Amino acid sequence: MNHLVRIFCRYFPGKKQKIKLSLLVYFLVALVLTINLPVLAINSVNTDRGELKTVTDQPLNAPRLVNSERGLLIEQGKSLYDAGRFAEAVEVLQQATQVYKQQDDSLKLAAIYSNLSLAYQQLGNWPAAEAAIKTSLELIPAQKNEQNLQILAQTLDIQGRLQLAMGKPEAALATWQKTAEIYQQTKNQAGEVRSQINQAQAWRNKGFYRRAVQTLLAVNQKLQAQPDSVEKAVGLRSLGDTLMVIGDLAKSRTVLEQSLAITERLQLPAQMGASLLSLGNNARANLLNLGDKARAKQQLAQAIDYYQQSVTKSASPLTKIQAQLNQLSLLIDTQQLSEAKNLIPLIQPQLNQLSTSRAAIYAQINYAESLMKLGRTQEAENSTLSPNAQQIAQLLANTVKQARSLGDKPAEAYGLLSLGHLYENNQQWQEAQSLTQQGLILAQSSNAPDIIYRLEWQLGRLLWAQKNISSAIAAYDAAVDTLKSLRGDLVAVHQDVQFNFRDSVEPIYRESVELLLKSQSGEIDQKTLDKARQRIEALQLAELDNFFREACLQGESVLIDQVVDKDNPTTAILYPIILPHSLQVIVKIPKQPLKHYTTNVNQPEVDKVLSELRKNLVNPTATKAIKDQSQKVYNWLLKPIESELAASGVKTLVFVLDGALRNLPMAALYDGQKYLIEKYAIALSVGLQLLDPKPLERQQLRALTAGLTQPPEGFPNYSPLPAVQSEVNLIASAGVSTKSLLDQQFTSQALQKEVSSASFNVVHLATHGQFSSIADETYILANDRQIYVKEFDDLLRNRDQTRPGAIELLVLSACQTATGDNRAALGLAGAAVRAGARSTVASLWQIDDESTAFFVGEFYRELKNGKMTKAEVLQLAQLKLLHHPNYQAPSFWSAYVLIGNWL
Repeated sequence: MNHLVRIFCRYFPGKKQKIKLSLLVYFLVALVLTINLPVLAINSVNTDRGELKTVTDQPLNAPRLVNSERGLLIEQGKSLYDAGRFAEAVEVLQQATQVYKQQDDSLKLAAIYSNLSLAYQQLGNWPAAEAAIKTSLELIPAQKNEQNLQILAQTLDIQGRLQLAMGKPEAALATWQKTAEIYQQTKNQAGEVRSQINQAQAWRNKGFYRRAVQTLLAVNQKLQAQPDSVEKAVGLRSLGDTLMVIGDLAKSRTVLEQSLAITERLQLPAQMGASLLSLGNNARANLLNLGDKARAKQQLAQAIDYYQQSVTKSASPLTKIQAQLNQLSLLIDTQQLSEAKNLIPLIQPQLNQLSTSRAAIYAQINYAESLMKLGRTQEAENSTLSPNAQQIAQLLANTVKQARSLGDKPAEAYGLLSLGHLYENNQQWQEAQSLTQQGLILAQSSNAPDIIYRLEWQLGRLLWAQKNISSAIAAYDAAVDTLKSLRGDLVAVHQDVQFNFRDSVEPIYRESVELLLKSQSGEIDQKTLDKARQRIEALQLAELDNFFREACLQGESVLIDQVVDKDNPTTAILYPIILPHSLQVIVKIPKQPLKHYTTNVNQPEVDKVLSELRKNLVNPTATKAIKDQSQKVYNWLLKPIESELAASGVKTLVFVLDGALRNLPMAALYDGQKYLIEKYAIALSVGLQLLDPKPLERQQLRALTAGLTQPPEGFPNYSPLPAVQSEVNLIASAGVSTKSLLDQQFTSQALQKEVSSASFNVVHLATHGQFSSIADETYILANDRQIYVKEFDDLLRNRDQTRPGAIELLVLSACQTATGDNRAALGLAGAAVRAGARSTVASLWQIDDESTAFFVGEFYRELKNGKMTKAEVLQLAQLKLLHHPNYQAPSFWSAYVLIGNWL
């Protein structure tokens, strides 16, 4: 032992004391630091930490070990597997193979080998898992009797799981489709349901979101037709959990409530507790993104109530502790610190009573991470009740020791991650780095990207803290690449991320950009600037993926730089980037190298100014305040480059906006004399690329218009829009060929039928709508119902399969961003992407009905008759409003934004 391991503990505000670890903790941590770790192929870490799932029974998408009718060894192996003691299960099952080889019982031997494969998968030993499943399939007799088919189906079930874990979703899908056919043939409904839920996961991994949803809906229909049973309750809960992962929280809740009702009717305490736990997780998922404080408070109370009921009613000690751990982390996240501290004494004794298993280890890590978060929160508030860091270290070191005793490399890697994080919090960089690197070796050997990216990120932070900048950049680069490889799978493999995207993913991109831009003294080279803006684009794509719970941007695209340099040399692109202590701007001027400048203003001040400006912009009487605040933003974003823009003959500005800037119309920025719209045409882009950029064919404009002059029955909170009729008439009078769906004619089915059956290149929707940071709260209103953003591709993209050409322009003229949601423009970007339109024009807030009709008439008249770009057409229509005596205030003209192709 070359050095004494120490950890910092904080007992008093503002004081840092260096305290030696107790002898026991010293021994355990020293063991972690000095042991030589073998590099094995191990499975991805289950990073839900026992926090989001119950494992009192195996969910239907994780097959159980085959239960032999006789054989003590098989029963023992099954019990060890169910307890999360996978290495011991392997040993026992290997003994069982020898017994059944002697008995020459090939069918039971096949079952044991498939069980062995499942246990090897849990340990991440992929070669052994593949060899075992291959042997199992070879041993199954060719005769197709019911017993042989049942073993074959269960073996294929396990093979599909292995194929998916190894990144082969196509093979997994084919295997599970074959499995479902066998289960159907043998009338095994539970097995058939399990296979279909698994198929949905494979479809998602392949990027076919709609197919996955269709599969799950079919599963639900089958489950609804079944009589009450334990299998139906478990199947519905598995379905509800899956729907929760893909973001369909409303359907998830309905299905989970049905599962709970069955468990109550059948008096199944263990299953009842599990369903209540899942319902608590559903309420929590609903809670953490709500902008409405009243609704958020209601969801918080509901989540806590479900967790408490789970503790009271469950017969499973593990379910009880998981519910309490979920409640603890939720209380800390929502700043209910007194309640959180009252819960802690109830948790620790129950943790101590759990037998050693993977689930118990993850529960302890979950508890330790909650204690760390509570300590940071209380320290920030100058509390003297911060949890003892020595106790947390002892707890985490014990989890690593337990994982090693089980031979469970995934659990060991996860424990090393958390222990390294604890040392990082106490600024013991070398010890933290050693632990993190050991965990990274384990995770990388297992091809477990959901844990790898967190270890790479942690390593990057530690290297940065030690001023090893080049190595820190490499670590952050690796983390970003790992996240890119995950794309739409991120929320499925690491369910915690869907609740904490802003904590677990977004900071990686921002910190990486900050590190890149600080890495060079003096002028930053072109390669670094280009890398920084690509990283911010990657963040925007990750945000949209998280918004939709799938990888949503696919297909051929063209770099914006190429469009600017070759096709549209009067356009400049600006990339503002909000960092914790500065506002960075990267600018692309046609045929010039990238430029960069910095404003030293911290993020809280930026957010405050942007929030106040956004509130004032909707007020027609707040013009003076708007000018003062928007001039400040103008000075941050444009003043350093304004002379170069003028000298370069730039006429159009395209913004790739970041953070809260997306909630603001750039048209309203003020230079002290003029608004930005008076100097430039303006467009927004979701990223650095455009899908098939080309100008609109003006002489062949064919518009489908749909709108509501009166809100439909059942929606009393929406105001009438009497000028919609005038709006539609003005589009037709501009010379545009139109087909109209008004009021009762404007149904979701009618819209889909018209889009699919006619050659429209413009779709104009004049109706209420809302953009939110939550996909389930982003919609437009038709006469029969709300059409949610996830349906846009069904309604608007399906034309690609039936009619030539995409929608060139989508106009949403009476929509608005959700009040109180500072990320609501994410929903607007999502709508633009989901619709598949090359360009989208929408309003950030609802504008006076008559001024909207005036704007629309001017916009289409210039669009039809002029030779300008869409951005220039929008500029001209906004200037007509600005110069109208009744509509001069920014609240009337600045709300309209153009997203996507500005040509």
